[in-house]
Amino acid sequence: MTGFAALQSGIEAWSWAWDMRAVNARGLDIRLRMPDWIEGLEAQVRSAVAAAVKRGSVTVGLKLSRTTEGFGEHIDEAALARFLKQMATIDAAAAEAGLNLARATAADVLAARGVLVQPLPEDEAGPLAAALADDLPKLIAAFDAMRQSEGAAIARVLGAQLDRIAELTAQAADLAEARKEQTAQRLRDNLAKVMANAEGADPDRVAQELALIAVKSDVTEEIDRLHAHVSAARDLLAADDPVGRKLDFLMQEFNREANTLCSKAQSTDLTRVGLDLKATIDQMREQVQNVE
Repeated sequence: MTGFAALQSGIEAWSWAWDMRAVNARGLDIRLRMPDWIEGLEAQVRSAVAAAVKRGSVTVGLKLSRTTEGFGEHIDEAALARFLKQMATIDAAAAEAGLNLARATAADVLAARGVLVQPLPEDEAGPLAAALADDLPKLIAAFDAMRQSEGAAIARVLGAQLDRIAELTAQAADLAEARKEQTAQRLRDNLAKVMANAEGADPDRVAQELALIAVKSDVTEEIDRLHAHVSAARDLLAADDPVGRKLDFLMQEFNREANTLCSKAQSTDLTRVGLDLKATIDQMREQVQNVE
């Protein structure tokens, strides 16, 4: 489910800004964009997000700045040497393969992880890490509040779509009931054709063919399963647990029954209802991708 939250805070020597955002995804993908010189912070953030979110591509960012003098970035000579050595190896391999690589600029080198560092004074490390960790519950609470609001809106949309599916299923049931006599006559005609050409045929095979003709025209099971799926979907929407994956699977079942209904319709009106069902189910499936 999509969501966004932002939080600004600070202590005596530091100020910072958090942001947390999520977009739809089939599983949980957590991406962190924050300084790597605060020991243990990334693990805390990852754990807190994983406990709060079960599905989605979540990005958490932290911009940190010092509000007093006496602290700045410097180049880690060892990390710089390692990076330049790796670049030389890559350039040599590219040249051997006949490839021309764009030259790295000084800004590219400084942007490499670990080259430009900010050593944290020991007397500030603990208070800063603790203050940042204290912000996590507030950030996640704000993020959840937005998702709750969006979730309520999506639930209303899904509820309306389920109502439409239930209405179309009822129409299909009425049409199937109304065409029973026509279907029975068609079955009798097909039975007569089979029996007229059954001389010397295997009786078991004849019985099998007759059963197949009957099954191909009966949509009772499909309609019953559609009713059951509507009931199951309503129960899932009323649940407090994450139900996105279950709803996603249920939409596949909805689509399967609608497809079978169309293939068995043998009636213009019933086919039209089946196609309306498929269109509504597809719209609902798109919304279900937003559900955690």
